[in-house]
Amino acid sequence: MNILDTIVSHKQTEVASRRAQVSIQELEKYPAFTRTCFSLTSFLSDPARNGIIAEFKRKSPSKGVINDQVTVEAVTAAYAQSASGLSVLTDTQFFGGATADLEAARFNQLPILRKDFMIDPYQVYEAKAMGADVILLIAACLSPAKVVELATIAKALGMEVLLEIHDAGELKHIHDLVDMVGVNNRNLKTFQVDIQTSLDLIGQIPATKPAIAESGINDVDTIVTLREAGFRGFLIGEHFMREPNPSVAFADFAHQLKAKQDAR
Repeated sequence: MNILDTIVSHKQTEVASRRAQVSIQELEKYPAFTRTCFSLTSFLSDPARNGIIAEFKRKSPSKGVINDQVTVEAVTAAYAQSASGLSVLTDTQFFGGATADLEAARFNQLPILRKDFMIDPYQVYEAKAMGADVILLIAACLSPAKVVELATIAKALGMEVLLEIHDAGELKHIHDLVDMVGVNNRNLKTFQVDIQTSLDLIGQIPATKPAIAESGINDVDTIVTLREAGFRGFLIGEHFMREPNPSVAFADFAHQLKAKQDAR
């Protein structure tokens, strides 16, 4: 099996276990379940913000431990100063994340994406209960019909949907219920990264769906190139998290980006 197959196989077992511990009816009683969600599409349109969806990620299957010495509260508070949204990994087995990480980041007053491998309706209810505003649906591990099923639930719960694709064959997963389309420059089956993936696919993404470039964005010039190509959002995690102080790394990057944009 490739890496993605391994993750999905484990996720099926994990979801069954979590459902046995806490029912959907119990999740609906969580305080966060009734909160009104922030809109990531709206925040991406805010000229006072930079379009970055800044991610909190401790480790990955390809890189191992990235940074396990910082707190989610401190890092996300720094991100929230100018980012358009936050992304928080909640997968434990492969990325070292947890539900508690997203809950800890919820004090921030901007949209939070639950970054996980969503394969079951239960996880959508979980996302709402933990305080997420947006869910990620990865085309590489879902059928078009499953995307519709999970997106339908998310929309009914007041959340937005980010659909992630990584090649032209996955464009068929795009549906009216999807709010945004992300292009992952990292192939989840091989974990190889190529920014050209985003540039090749942007012209085939409906103009009504804000496009978000994901992975492999390590400098402000890349964002300028992607923005000129039509991307509205830029999901960045590892670039900041691999630094000893992600908060400082993000602030420096945001300053450089603003200076570059002001000079154009």
